[in-house]
Formats: sequence, structure tokens, C-alpha cells
Amino acid sequence: MLAPKVFGRDLFDDWFDDFGLTREMGNLNRKLYGKHADRQMLTDVKEHEDHYDVEVDLPGYKKEDINVELNDGYLTITASKDINEEDKNKAGKIIRQERYSGTMSRSFYVGEDITSEEIHGKYEGGVLTLSVPKKEEAQKVEHSNRIMIEG
Repeated sequence: MLAPKVFGRDLFDDWFDDFGLTREMGNLNRKLYGKHADRQMLTDVKEHEDHYDVEVDLPGYKKEDINVELNDGYLTITASKDINEEDKNKAGKIIRQERYSGTMSRSFYVGEDITSEEIHGKYEGGVLTLSVPKKEEAQKVEHSNRIMIEG
């Protein structure tokens, strides 16, 4: 059965919304992040004297589903999860599915002086924690491209 939609919103969303009590609370994030707000990588960044702690909520993911890379000063976190077709068929007909299946990614600029060996991470209880060292940017000496002409 196809669910009717009006302006991209499922008409049955309101029926499963605790009689509208939580609708306004949920719409706060939707106004800020769009209709896929529930699929965001919610992140906290804590500053310490010598490093930053980056904590990313990734509930329901396995360690193998998460990839962290450092390229050109950008720390990129990618997580992917697929629902197995065999599990779908064994579980019965899906009437409503709210759990996310797919790939999401988020990037943070950490500076070009940091190497991947200096970043440490752990994944426990659905939270990925990365420790990123602080480094002061090297003072760049301004070079002139102007060529001096003698004479």
C-alpha cells in the first residue's frame, strides 16, 4: 500500500507522533537541518590545553562500519550501514521504518600540520571519540614574486 504524501510529508507521520505532543520538539531540528535531521552525526568538540576531543554519536554502527581519514588537513568521518535483505524478509513486512540505512559523512578542518599518526580514536557504546592534538600554525614568511632589476 502506498502512503499518501502532501508536500513531501507522509500523512501518517502525525498518527505516530504521540498525538502531536512531540511534533514541535522534533521540528526544531528539522528547521535547522532539514528533513533528514535524524540522520546527522551529532558531534561535541571539547578543547583541552594540548588537544581537542571530538565525540561523534554513531549508535547502531559497528566499528567496521566507521572510517576515519585525514586528507589535506580535513578529518573526514564516514559511517555506512545497510539493512540486509534476508533480515528484512525474515522480520516480515515493514510498515514503518525510521532507522537509517545508507552512508553519511562529516568533515572537520584540523590543519595541515597534523598527521594521521597523531590522531587517536576509540569507539565505545555508540560514541566515536577522537583525540586531535593542538598545533600552532607555523609563521609563514611572505615572499614577494617580484624580481629585482639591476641597473
